[in-house]
Amino acid sequence: MAKWLITIGIVLVALGLAWPMLAKLGLGSLPGDIKLERKGFTFYFPITTGLIISALITLILWIFRR
Repeated sequence: MAKWLITIGIVLVALGLAWPMLAKLGLGSLPGDIKLERKGFTFYFPITTGLIISALITLILWIFRR
């Protein structure tokens, strides 16, 4: 269990560091992502981006388990 938590933590840190590069590719501003901007307040909820990343991770894990 500890190995899985460490692995998940490392993957999350790597994704966090890679996020600016992914934003340049267009991830994070796809149709379906919710972004509300008001004076002094910004709310961002990347629904479509999250679904695409989830599908990719699921596909990768499915390939490695075969």
